[in-house]
Amino acid sequence: MTNTDGPKIGLLPLYLKLYDEALPKLCGELTPFLTDVVGAFRGREVEVVEAPICRVAAEVTAAVALFEEEAVDCIVTLHLTYSPSLEAVDALAETSLPILMLDTTPHADFGPDVDPLRLLHNHGIHGLQDLASMLRRREKDYVIVAGHLSNVRTMDRAYAVIRGAHAAFMLATTRVLRIGPTFVGMGDFHVEESLLAKELGILVDEIEPAALLESVNAITEEQIAAEMTEEDEHFDVDAHVLVRKPSVRLGLGLRDYLDTNGYDAFSMNFLAFDTSTGPLCTVPFLECSKAMARGLGYAGEGDVLTASLVGALSKAIGPTTFTEMFCPDWEGGTVFLSHMGEFNPAVAAGKARLYEKEFPFTAAQNPVAIACVPQPGPATLVNIAPGPKDTFGLIVAPVTVMGDGTHPDYKDWIRGWIKPEIPLGDFLEVYSEHGGTHHCALVYGDCQDVLAAFARFAGVGYVVIEEDG
Repeated sequence: MTNTDGPKIGLLPLYLKLYDEALPKLCGELTPFLTDVVGAFRGREVEVVEAPICRVAAEVTAAVALFEEEAVDCIVTLHLTYSPSLEAVDALAETSLPILMLDTTPHADFGPDVDPLRLLHNHGIHGLQDLASMLRRREKDYVIVAGHLSNVRTMDRAYAVIRGAHAAFMLATTRVLRIGPTFVGMGDFHVEESLLAKELGILVDEIEPAALLESVNAITEEQIAAEMTEEDEHFDVDAHVLVRKPSVRLGLGLRDYLDTNGYDAFSMNFLAFDTSTGPLCTVPFLECSKAMARGLGYAGEGDVLTASLVGALSKAIGPTTFTEMFCPDWEGGTVFLSHMGEFNPAVAAGKARLYEKEFPFTAAQNPVAIACVPQPGPATLVNIAPGPKDTFGLIVAPVTVMGDGTHPDYKDWIRGWIKPEIPLGDFLEVYSEHGGTHHCALVYGDCQDVLAAFARFAGVGYVVIEEDG
């Protein structure tokens, strides 16, 4: 995968060739405006690939080719003046890159007291209207953000669309590893690998744990000691060294395998780890958690679809964790979140606890696992749900993450409670009416604008479960 550091756009400035002859000074007068737009994006840590100012079709075609070569997340059009749509529509309609049309002008005002000659600097909007109309006729999707740069919301919305495009790019270029088969009988997230590739661009490899053996055997005692020192610094460690070492060795081997082979996400079936001896004698729950903290996607039970979602959101929005809704608290109006031993410690409240987890499911030795509670505050629950006729849909729910449990035995659990915006019963009804699976992603903050753009550019459905939604 490329373009993993942050969002990257191709900025396409459009101009009318006629003005080069009729108004030769105008283009130079608009250069500061173009510079301001570039600066506004770079000020939000968006990488900008700048095309030369384009006047005719050949120049637009060359610019789009540059953007495709640079693997930008989306093209941002900027009408410096009116520009005829037929100079740009062919190249833009034929590219697979998403399009954001920035509908803005150098000046914020054009009222009754304004010199009418200022029209020359501020009439790009009807060029945008010309082009948008033609793109729609050509069935090329686009998003428009309209407003002046001085309005913070204008750039907030543009940035959200770009991050959504970045998430779509991340999803569509995901290489994901499944360790062991999917959990027998678990059907909601299971999708044929050919369909994941065709509809979402996700490429899946599957191995058995034995394929990790070479990487695990290559881990040295020095590497294990260094990793345990890191754990002592970042976690509240409550596990014997003899239990920790097998988990660390296997985890580092898994990490090396993922890095060496360039995977962006992975999933494992814990039942595939079924031996009590040798380098593969435990289950790498801890490394699954650490991997999410490094920005890799993860989901349990062989769910490569949700794992890919977690990875895309991590890179485009911020720290994201895999989770599941387990138990409704009807009286409190919340849902209990948990999983066996995987959670992103980057979104934990305080230091996560490392402990020896009882593991009765296979012959594998007890692993070291993480126990923690997610940070309280506003968050968004996100699910990607397979639908009928080879479709997919994004289900989004703004929630509040509540505080920790009070029962003393929760210390050995991944535990969290979320409160949706609508009554719990209504929330759960709507969620399952839209086919939500039992595997989810949890990301912090209100990121609906990003997720809406993500769904649009990824070509999946989108529904928000919210108050008055």
